[in-house]
Amino acid sequence: MPKETAKTYTAPALEKGLDIMELLSTQDTGLSQSEIARALGRSVGEIFRMLNVLQDRGYVAPDPISDRYVLTTFLFEIAHRIPKIRRLTAFAGPLMRVLVKTINQSAHLAITSDDSVLVVGQVDSPGSNTMAVRLGAKIDLWQASSGRVILAHLPDEEVAQFFAAVPLPDGMAEAQVRAELDQIRKDGLEVRDSFMVRGIVNISVPIIDHSGRAIAALTMPHIQRYHDPITFEDCRREMIETAAALTKSLGGMPPVIP
Repeated sequence: MPKETAKTYTAPALEKGLDIMELLSTQDTGLSQSEIARALGRSVGEIFRMLNVLQDRGYVAPDPISDRYVLTTFLFEIAHRIPKIRRLTAFAGPLMRVLVKTINQSAHLAITSDDSVLVVGQVDSPGSNTMAVRLGAKIDLWQASSGRVILAHLPDEEVAQFFAAVPLPDGMAEAQVRAELDQIRKDGLEVRDSFMVRGIVNISVPIIDHSGRAIAALTMPHIQRYHDPITFEDCRREMIETAAALTKSLGGMPPVIP
């Protein structure tokens, strides 16, 4: 959960480095040294020194042709050293690979991260037509089945904190969202049209740990193929069984789903 805290201490050099990494994380093709300096309102000299340090530590790298700086995968590797994510993805990987091979659909694993949903695991369908969410993507909490399924299986006081800290998108009313979360909790999963892509139906099931809290969600953005022998109900059943197996591997009790 994001928390509003007063800024008691400052570390200007550290802040400059973090500013650079956060800026580069939004750029598909990277930025030149002068572009970074201009975007951050810093001098080229300041940026030059920071880029040298970040490059030496492996966080950024220059493109040898364009001379533009991009983030490396080092931050991603560090994130996966976090014990919770490492354990979760270690258990989930083999199960998800079997799942997508069985149902010929892509699937992803997501957790809540501050005010968003973060995709920490993703496996593509083996077929030639796929619908997938990018590994590492951050998605609006209220417009992701993964986020809704996780919130529906959290204690009421934690859900209240999310409502207080994360604004609802325009057109969404808190009373309606709460009613939908209650229904998800009763059903044990969410099956609904995608918030983002027309024609996609999400099947999302919570992953429960030993404490009874949802720590993640397994989600499949289902695409309907012509003459597909694998039915939607087949996919729903396999998703429930895979999520239950992952929950049990973490010492949790899967929700009862009809």
